[in-house]
Amino acid sequence: MNRLIIIGASGHGKVVADIAKLNGYKDIVFLDDNESIKECAGYLVIGKSKESPDGEIIIAIGNADIRKRLTEFYNNRKQIVLIHPSAIVASDAVIGEGSVVMAGAVINPGVIIGKGCIVNTSSSIDHDCIIEDYVHVAVGAHLCGTVHIGEKTWIGAGATVSNNIDICNGCMIGAGAVVIKDIKEPGTYIGLPAQKR
Repeated sequence: MNRLIIIGASGHGKVVADIAKLNGYKDIVFLDDNESIKECAGYLVIGKSKESPDGEIIIAIGNADIRKRLTEFYNNRKQIVLIHPSAIVASDAVIGEGSVVMAGAVINPGVIIGKGCIVNTSSSIDHDCIIEDYVHVAVGAHLCGTVHIGEKTWIGAGATVSNNIDICNGCMIGAGAVVIKDIKEPGTYIGLPAQKR
């Protein structure tokens, strides 16, 4: 396998490195703009985020705006998809480049996931959902069937989105929130049922 360059030497980067190792990568390095960070998860930080050394790339940064900006910077380079071996992914699911699927996640038939997405630990995305670019489905969040999530939306830890719901771009759904109706206006939504804060 080629060298893997992980951009973002943080906690999220550690998890991505572990998934890469489980997928057979042996030559793993990091790039990060914080010059005081010399290693992450036992792997060297060899430069800054836009230094562009040779190798396959994945961006391991939680902030969707930064993830998008770096994805666009590296648009001429192949960005890999990483899937933890314990994740369950339907054979017809489509996962965009630069996305990561973490341990215990379930992605069911008919799902389309955009580029630069994070499907975090033990989350689930049920049948026929459409997840736009740079979405983060956090730990233990659940999307029921036929949900559409707009670009750069964050679905918080333990949140649930009911069937047939559309959520527009740029939303933050709080931890544990339950979304039972469409969200048409960007903002932060919390509670049961989720309401704009």
